Amino acid sequence: MNSKKKVLISGVSIAGPTLGFWLAKYGFEVTIVERSKSLRLGGQNLDVRRAGRAVVRMMGIEKEILAANTGELGLQFVNRNNEVEAEFPAEGNDSFTSEAEILRGDLVNILYDCTKNDVKYVFGKYITAIHQDSDKVEVTFSDNHSEWFHLLIAADGVRSTTRKIIFGNEPELKFVGLYNAWYTIPRIERDTQWARWYTAQGSRVMVLRPDNHGTIRASFSFLSDDEKFLSQSDSEQKKVLKDKLSGAGWEEDRLMKEIDDNNEVYFDGISQVKAPRWFDGRTGMIGDAAYCPTPLTGMGTTLAMVGAYLLAGELYRHDKHEDAFAAYEKRMRPFVEKVQKLPPGVPWLAHPKSKLGVTIVNKAAALLASRPVKMIGKLLSSKEKDVTKDDIELPVFE
Repeated sequence: MNSKKKVLISGVSIAGPTLGFWLAKYGFEVTIVERSKSLRLGGQNLDVRRAGRAVVRMMGIEKEILAANTGELGLQFVNRNNEVEAEFPAEGNDSFTSEAEILRGDLVNILYDCTKNDVKYVFGKYITAIHQDSDKVEVTFSDNHSEWFHLLIAADGVRSTTRKIIFGNEPELKFVGLYNAWYTIPRIERDTQWARWYTAQGSRVMVLRPDNHGTIRASFSFLSDDEKFLSQSDSEQKKVLKDKLSGAGWEEDRLMKEIDDNNEVYFDGISQVKAPRWFDGRTGMIGDAAYCPTPLTGMGTTLAMVGAYLLAGELYRHDKHEDAFAAYEKRMRPFVEKVQKLPPGVPWLAHPKSKLGVTIVNKAAALLASRPVKMIGKLLSSKEKDVTKDDIELPVFE
């Protein structure tokens, strides 16, 4: 079924190579194009949860992912004196630190290594125009070269340029009122193997997380409804970050210095992608490009990998791409919509404005981390600890 059909995927991150893996396995001729000149190996922690674990297990890379674990012991809530207010060890399927906690770059490397012999990778190019008819999609690249494919799938992230070419402004980027900056900083003596979460008044949060490369992955987030920061230059955004960090306490000086010294500060407004449709003719999108749930859900990687597996399977199962796309959306959209529903009060409850609010957050964390509450939680939770169990069926397509 559908073997030797040519498929172009835009984006070498998580969804793109996963889709490429399964399409190549089912006999498709796959090309993945990436704007960067090489693999982009930066980024923060990802975790592969539940149905995502089932997918990587079927791909034969679960052991590699677990072996590349960041080594994080769990999460500690700390005060401005770096004293621990609450502690959540890395245990349980829904803990802050998962068993399959891995750096984005490490996961990208694993996916590339397991697909590079079966998928054609093209780096340093991107799509500038498409023209499709009933038989094919003609794609023009940034070097003015044109080539035709049977299908084109965008998997190039929440701010996908390929999505813009296909769908224009139809998909909505729903800003949730939260900005976040991520960057890698040198490890120092007071850092440990615990992730440390610090809440500062003024609706600000800092998180420092250890990695398995001898450095620390830092993030700084703050609440704001002002969307103008998104369109500012790098220097303007760094000024915003320093203004927002000022007076926060704890590791403020350390993070402030790194904003000036670090060339890889990633700053963005946290947004969800809401798209009324994921496909148009012979083109479509998956992963964050189609249905980014935000990092607040902890399910972005799982959505990307599950979506890639299911789309490849439906394309293999159906002779007509229209039928495959329809079957995929019927199966995937309810799962996406459930994941995208943020809990009440997110992200505002975790970013209190007042000193009293900070105290309440830390006290609430301490209560949740207390032994009696943990024991009650274990009694009420299911005895079944199936990391593959989720609210979506993963059929076997072969």
